[in-house]
Amino acid sequence: MRSRDLWQALSARRYLLSAWPWRATAYLVTGAVAGAATLVGLAVALVVGGVLTVVLVGLPLLVLTALAGIPLARLERRRLRLIDRAPAPARPVRQPPATGPWPWLITRLRERATWRELGHALLFALVLWPLDALAVALALGVPLHLTGTPLVMATAGGGEEAKVLKQWTVTTWPAASGVAVLGLLLLALGGYALGLAAGARAELARVLVGAQGEGDPEARVVELTRSRARLVDAFEAERRRIERDLHDGAQQRLVALTMALGLARLDAPPGPLADQLAKAHGEAGRALEELRELIHGIHPKVLADYGLPAAVADAADRSAVPVDVALELPGRLPRAVEAAAYFVVCEALANVGRHSGADRAEVTGGHRDGRLLLRIRDDGRGGADVAAGSGLTGLADRVSVLDGRLSLSSPPGGPTLLSVEIPCEWTERFA
Repeated sequence: MRSRDLWQALSARRYLLSAWPWRATAYLVTGAVAGAATLVGLAVALVVGGVLTVVLVGLPLLVLTALAGIPLARLERRRLRLIDRAPAPARPVRQPPATGPWPWLITRLRERATWRELGHALLFALVLWPLDALAVALALGVPLHLTGTPLVMATAGGGEEAKVLKQWTVTTWPAASGVAVLGLLLLALGGYALGLAAGARAELARVLVGAQGEGDPEARVVELTRSRARLVDAFEAERRRIERDLHDGAQQRLVALTMALGLARLDAPPGPLADQLAKAHGEAGRALEELRELIHGIHPKVLADYGLPAAVADAADRSAVPVDVALELPGRLPRAVEAAAYFVVCEALANVGRHSGADRAEVTGGHRDGRLLLRIRDDGRGGADVAAGSGLTGLADRVSVLDGRLSLSSPPGGPTLLSVEIPCEWTERFA
C-alpha cells in the first residue's frame, strides 16, 4: 500500500507549522511553470511541423510530438515526490524487438501508455497548469495582499488610504489592521486549500502517468512471454553445458580408468588380484555405459547435430516396441522446441513400452501453419490417465512453456494417441 504523506499531514494539528504547505505550494508552482512551458513547446512543434509538412520534413517532427508525453510523465513522477515520499511507479517499458531508433519508435507508438501519457501532456498544457496557477493565486496571493494592507497604506498611500484588491479603499489604520488580520486567517485557510488542491492534482497525475498493471494487459503479456522464453533458453543452455561437461570431463576420465584397468588386468598374473582387476574393469565399463546413457538422455548429440527427425528415429530404434517414424521436417527448428519435442517422444515411447502392451507404435508429424505437429500412436490396451503419474503432466507443463498444447486420447481398449502442437518458425533449412 503506497504512502499518502500529504493526506496524512492534512489531518495533523501542526500541519500549518510543518513543511507540507510549502511542499504543496512548490508542487503547484512547478506544475504551473512546467505546464506553461509544455504549452509553448507543443504549440511551436505543431506549428513548425504543420508548416514543414508541405515538404515532408515536418512529418517526423509531428510523429516525435506524439512522444512528448513520455518525458513529461517522467517529470511528473519526480514532482510527485514533493508531496508523497513514495515514488510513483513507472510504467513497464516494453523492449523493442531489435536495436535502433526505428524499432524503438514503433514499439513506443504501439503502447497504450504512450497515448495515455500524451493525453496527460495535452490536459496538462491546456487545463491543469492554469488551475495550478489559479489555486496558488487565490490561496496564497490574495491573503498575502490583504496581510500587506498596512504596509501599502504606510508606503504607497502616505498613511491616509490603501486600495484593497483594487476594489475598495481603506482610509483608517484600524480598518487596515482588520484587513491584515483577515488576510492572516485566509492565509491559514489557504494553506489547507493548497494541500487539498495539490493532493487532488497528484491523484489525477498518478492515474494518468503511473504504472497500471491491470490497465495495460498487453504489455504484461508480452513481457511475461519474453521472460518465459528467456528462462527456457537459459534452461536449454544449462542442459547443454552439463552434457558437454559430462562428455568432455567425467566420461573421458572413465574411459581412461577403464583402459588403465584393462592394461593392469593383462599384466597381472592369474590369481585373486587378477580377479579383482577383472571385476573392477567390468564395473568401470558398466559405469561408462550408464554415463553415456545419462549424457544421451540429457541432450543427445544426434539431436544437436542432425535435428529432430534423426533424433526421433534414433529413439525409435532404441524403443522396446517396434516404431514406425514418418516425421517430415525440411529444416531445423529452435533448440528449445526440438528439445521439448524430442523428450515428449522419448517419454511417450517409454510409456508405450512399460504400460500399453502394444505390439507397434508410430510417430508422425510435420510443420504446418507455423506449428510443429507431433502424433504418437500405439495399438495397446489404452486407458492411459494423465493423473496416474505417467509423466505426461510434466511433459504438458514443458510444452505449455513454449505456448504449446499437449492432448491425450486413450479410451479403454485403445488405441492411445498423444498429440503435441508447438508454435515455432524455422531457424534454418536443410540444403
